[in-house]
Amino acid sequence: MSEFLLYPAIDMRGGKCVRLLQGDYNQETVYGDSPFDMAKQFAEAGAKWIHMVDLDGAKAGERVNHQHAVRVAKELQVSVQIGGGIRTEEDVAFYLEEGVNRVILGSAAISNPEFVLKMLRTYGEQIAIGIDARDGYVATEGWLNMSEIKAADLAERLSNEGAETFIFTDISKDGTLQGPNTEAIGQLAGLTGKNVIASGGISSLADLEALKKDHRGIGGAIIGKALYTGRLTLEEALEKVK
Repeated sequence: MSEFLLYPAIDMRGGKCVRLLQGDYNQETVYGDSPFDMAKQFAEAGAKWIHMVDLDGAKAGERVNHQHAVRVAKELQVSVQIGGGIRTEEDVAFYLEEGVNRVILGSAAISNPEFVLKMLRTYGEQIAIGIDARDGYVATEGWLNMSEIKAADLAERLSNEGAETFIFTDISKDGTLQGPNTEAIGQLAGLTGKNVIASGGISSLADLEALKKDHRGIGGAIIGKALYTGRLTLEEALEKVK
Protein backbone atom coordinates (compact mmCIF):
# COMPACT_ATOMS: atom_id res chain seq x y z
CA MET A 1 0.00 0.00 0.00
CA SER A 2 1.49 3.33 -0.99
CA GLU A 3 1.81 6.17 1.49
CA PHE A 4 -1.31 8.19 2.39
CA LEU A 5 -0.34 11.82 1.83
CA LEU A 6 -1.77 15.01 3.28
CA TYR A 7 -2.07 18.15 1.17
CA PRO A 8 -2.62 21.31 3.23
CA ALA A 9 -4.56 23.71 1.02
CA ILE A 10 -3.83 27.32 0.17
CA ASP A 11 -6.60 28.99 -1.80
CA MET A 12 -5.45 32.30 -3.25
CA ARG A 13 -7.63 35.28 -4.04
CA GLY A 14 -6.37 38.83 -4.43
CA GLY A 15 -2.93 37.62 -3.35
CA LYS A 16 -4.27 36.49 0.02
CA CYS A 17 -5.02 33.12 1.64
CA VAL A 18 -8.77 32.56 1.75
CA ARG A 19 -11.41 29.86 2.10
CA LEU A 20 -14.78 29.86 0.37
CA LEU A 21 -17.86 28.07 1.67
CA GLN A 22 -19.01 25.49 -0.91
CA GLY A 23 -17.12 27.37 -3.59
CA ASP A 24 -19.21 30.52 -3.15
CA TYR A 25 -17.12 33.61 -3.95
CA ASN A 26 -19.50 35.70 -1.80
CA GLN A 27 -18.78 33.55 1.27
CA GLU A 28 -15.09 34.17 1.75
CA THR A 29 -12.94 34.19 4.87
CA VAL A 30 -9.41 35.60 4.70
CA TYR A 31 -6.90 33.57 6.74
CA GLY A 32 -3.65 35.28 5.86
CA ASP A 33 -2.03 37.95 3.74
CA SER A 34 0.77 35.78 2.40
CA PRO A 35 0.37 32.41 0.66
CA PHE A 36 4.14 31.96 0.92
CA ASP A 37 4.20 32.42 4.70
CA MET A 38 1.33 29.96 5.06
CA ALA A 39 3.14 27.40 2.89
CA LYS A 40 6.29 27.90 4.95
CA GLN A 41 4.37 27.09 8.13
CA PHE A 42 2.99 23.93 6.55
CA ALA A 43 6.42 22.87 5.28
CA GLU A 44 7.95 23.42 8.72
CA ALA A 45 5.17 21.31 10.26
CA GLY A 46 6.24 18.41 8.03
CA ALA A 47 4.06 18.63 4.92
CA LYS A 48 5.54 16.94 1.87
CA TRP A 49 3.02 18.54 -0.51
CA ILE A 50 1.13 21.83 -0.67
CA HIS A 51 -2.13 22.10 -2.63
CA MET A 52 -2.55 25.59 -4.11
CA VAL A 53 -5.59 26.96 -5.92
CA ASP A 54 -5.73 30.19 -7.90
CA LEU A 55 -9.35 31.18 -7.25
CA ASP A 56 -9.06 34.38 -9.27
CA GLY A 57 -7.61 32.29 -12.08
CA ALA A 58 -10.44 29.75 -11.94
CA LYS A 59 -12.95 32.55 -12.36
CA ALA A 60 -10.99 34.52 -14.99
CA GLY A 61 -9.90 31.49 -17.02
CA GLU A 62 -6.24 32.51 -16.89
CA ARG A 63 -3.32 32.53 -14.44
CA VAL A 64 -3.58 35.32 -11.83
CA ASN A 65 -1.82 34.28 -8.60
CA HIS A 66 0.86 32.13 -10.20
CA GLN A 67 3.82 33.99 -8.73
CA HIS A 68 2.96 32.75 -5.22
CA ALA A 69 2.95 29.10 -6.26
CA VAL A 70 6.22 29.50 -8.13
CA ARG A 71 7.87 31.10 -5.11
CA VAL A 72 6.77 28.22 -2.87
CA ALA A 73 8.05 25.65 -5.37
CA LYS A 74 11.40 27.39 -5.69
CA GLU A 75 12.11 28.42 -2.12
CA LEU A 76 10.62 25.69 0.09
CA GLN A 77 11.53 22.01 0.42
CA VAL A 78 8.05 20.85 -0.50
CA SER A 79 6.23 19.55 -3.56
CA VAL A 80 3.52 21.80 -5.01
CA GLN A 81 0.38 21.04 -6.98
CA ILE A 82 -1.62 23.91 -8.44
CA GLY A 83 -5.03 24.35 -10.03
CA GLY A 84 -7.19 27.24 -11.16
CA GLY A 85 -7.20 29.07 -14.47
CA ILE A 86 -5.01 26.60 -16.32
CA ARG A 87 -6.45 26.49 -19.82
CA THR A 88 -3.50 26.27 -22.25
CA GLU A 89 -0.39 24.23 -22.84
CA GLU A 90 1.58 27.40 -22.18
CA ASP A 91 0.04 27.55 -18.67
CA VAL A 92 0.96 23.94 -17.97
CA ALA A 93 4.51 24.33 -19.30
CA PHE A 94 4.97 27.57 -17.36
CA TYR A 95 4.25 25.94 -14.02
CA LEU A 96 6.25 22.77 -14.66
CA GLU A 97 9.24 24.71 -15.96
CA GLU A 98 9.09 26.96 -12.88
CA GLY A 99 9.38 23.99 -10.52
CA VAL A 100 5.77 23.15 -9.69
CA ASN A 101 5.44 19.36 -9.46
CA ARG A 102 1.87 18.76 -10.56
CA VAL A 103 -0.67 20.79 -12.48
CA ILE A 104 -4.38 20.22 -11.90
CA LEU A 105 -6.78 20.37 -14.84
CA GLY A 106 -10.43 20.58 -13.90
CA SER A 107 -12.99 22.42 -16.01
CA ALA A 108 -10.95 21.76 -19.15
CA ALA A 109 -11.69 18.03 -18.88
CA ILE A 110 -15.25 18.92 -19.86
CA SER A 111 -14.82 22.07 -21.95
CA ASN A 112 -11.69 21.02 -23.85
CA PRO A 113 -11.14 17.25 -23.58
CA GLU A 114 -8.68 17.13 -26.50
CA PHE A 115 -6.42 19.55 -24.64
CA VAL A 116 -6.52 17.40 -21.50
CA LEU A 117 -5.69 14.24 -23.43
CA LYS A 118 -2.77 16.00 -25.09
CA MET A 119 -1.46 17.19 -21.71
CA LEU A 120 -1.73 13.66 -20.28
CA ARG A 121 0.21 12.29 -23.23
CA THR A 122 2.84 15.05 -23.02
CA TYR A 123 3.34 15.38 -19.27
CA GLY A 124 2.06 12.09 -17.84
CA GLU A 125 1.83 11.95 -14.09
CA GLN A 126 2.66 15.64 -13.70
CA ILE A 127 -0.99 16.23 -14.63
CA ALA A 128 -3.73 15.68 -12.05
CA ILE A 129 -7.40 15.69 -12.93
CA GLY A 130 -9.62 17.68 -10.60
CA ILE A 131 -13.15 16.32 -10.50
CA ASP A 132 -15.63 18.49 -8.62
CA ALA A 133 -19.01 16.87 -8.26
CA ARG A 134 -22.45 17.63 -6.95
CA ASP A 135 -24.87 14.69 -6.66
CA GLY A 136 -22.46 12.59 -8.72
CA TYR A 137 -22.26 15.00 -11.67
CA VAL A 138 -19.28 17.13 -12.65
CA ALA A 139 -19.33 20.89 -12.00
CA THR A 140 -17.10 23.27 -13.93
CA GLU A 141 -15.83 26.88 -14.10
CA GLY A 142 -15.22 27.39 -10.40
CA TRP A 143 -18.39 25.34 -9.69
CA LEU A 144 -20.58 27.91 -11.38
CA ASN A 145 -21.88 25.43 -14.00
CA MET A 146 -23.17 21.87 -13.84
CA SER A 147 -22.47 19.37 -16.61
CA GLU A 148 -24.41 16.24 -17.58
CA ILE A 149 -21.33 14.06 -17.17
CA LYS A 150 -21.04 11.65 -14.26
CA ALA A 151 -17.88 11.97 -12.18
CA ALA A 152 -17.29 8.21 -12.27
CA ASP A 153 -17.57 8.08 -16.07
CA LEU A 154 -15.11 10.94 -16.51
CA ALA A 155 -12.61 9.40 -14.12
CA GLU A 156 -12.80 6.00 -15.79
CA ARG A 157 -12.32 7.50 -19.24
CA LEU A 158 -9.34 9.62 -18.24
CA SER A 159 -7.67 6.85 -16.26
CA ASN A 160 -7.75 4.81 -19.46
CA GLU A 161 -6.06 7.75 -21.20
CA GLY A 162 -3.18 7.85 -18.74
CA ALA A 163 -4.31 9.98 -15.79
CA GLU A 164 -2.58 8.77 -12.62
CA THR A 165 -3.92 11.24 -10.05
CA PHE A 166 -7.47 12.45 -9.42
CA ILE A 167 -8.59 15.04 -6.91
CA PHE A 168 -12.21 14.44 -6.03
CA THR A 169 -14.26 17.17 -4.37
CA ASP A 170 -17.86 16.77 -3.28
CA ILE A 171 -18.97 20.41 -3.51
CA SER A 172 -21.79 19.95 -1.03
CA LYS A 173 -19.17 19.04 1.59
CA ASP A 174 -16.55 21.67 0.80
CA GLY A 175 -15.83 24.15 3.55
CA THR A 176 -18.61 22.71 5.73
CA LEU A 177 -16.50 20.59 8.11
CA GLN A 178 -19.21 17.92 7.88
CA GLY A 179 -16.91 15.06 6.93
CA PRO A 180 -15.89 13.89 3.45
CA ASN A 181 -17.96 11.77 1.09
CA THR A 182 -15.80 8.72 1.79
CA GLU A 183 -18.12 6.40 -0.12
CA ALA A 184 -17.91 8.35 -3.39
CA ILE A 185 -14.15 8.86 -3.05
CA GLY A 186 -13.58 5.18 -2.32
CA GLN A 187 -15.74 4.19 -5.29
CA LEU A 188 -13.62 6.36 -7.57
CA ALA A 189 -10.39 4.87 -6.20
CA GLY A 190 -11.73 1.35 -6.63
CA LEU A 191 -13.02 2.06 -10.12
CA THR A 192 -9.83 3.65 -11.48
CA GLY A 193 -7.14 1.92 -9.42
CA LYS A 194 -5.32 5.27 -9.48
CA ASN A 195 -4.16 7.81 -6.90
CA VAL A 196 -7.40 9.46 -5.75
CA ILE A 197 -7.02 12.40 -3.35
CA ALA A 198 -10.02 13.32 -1.19
CA SER A 199 -11.05 16.96 -0.93
CA GLY A 200 -13.86 18.73 0.88
CA GLY A 201 -15.41 18.44 4.32
CA ILE A 202 -12.52 16.93 6.27
CA SER A 203 -12.96 18.09 9.85
CA SER A 204 -11.33 15.60 12.19
CA LEU A 205 -8.61 13.03 12.69
CA ALA A 206 -11.34 10.38 12.49
CA ASP A 207 -12.20 11.56 8.96
CA LEU A 208 -8.58 11.12 7.93
CA GLU A 209 -8.41 7.70 9.53
CA ALA A 210 -11.55 6.57 7.70
CA LEU A 211 -10.10 7.69 4.35
CA LYS A 212 -6.76 6.05 5.01
CA LYS A 213 -8.36 2.77 6.08
CA ASP A 214 -10.74 2.56 3.12
CA HIS A 215 -9.90 -0.77 1.50
CA ARG A 216 -10.20 0.66 -2.02
CA GLY A 217 -6.97 2.58 -1.66
CA ILE A 218 -7.57 6.33 -1.36
CA GLY A 219 -4.19 8.01 -1.88
CA GLY A 220 -4.43 11.10 0.31
CA ALA A 221 -6.47 14.04 1.49
CA ILE A 222 -6.52 17.80 1.06
CA ILE A 223 -7.15 19.67 4.30
CA GLY A 224 -8.15 23.30 4.37
CA LYS A 225 -10.69 24.77 6.71
CA ALA A 226 -10.03 22.29 9.55
CA LEU A 227 -6.45 23.59 9.73
CA TYR A 228 -7.40 27.25 9.45
CA THR A 229 -10.07 27.08 12.12
CA GLY A 230 -7.89 25.10 14.53
CA ARG A 231 -9.99 21.93 14.49
CA LEU A 232 -6.74 20.03 14.10
CA THR A 233 -3.09 20.81 13.58
CA LEU A 234 -1.08 19.62 10.64
CA GLU A 235 1.33 17.89 13.04
CA GLU A 236 -1.53 15.88 14.57
CA ALA A 237 -2.91 15.02 11.16
CA LEU A 238 0.45 13.86 9.80
CA GLU A 239 0.99 11.73 12.89
CA LYS A 240 -2.46 10.15 12.48
CA VAL A 241 -1.90 8.99 8.90
CA LYS A 242 1.67 7.73 9.30
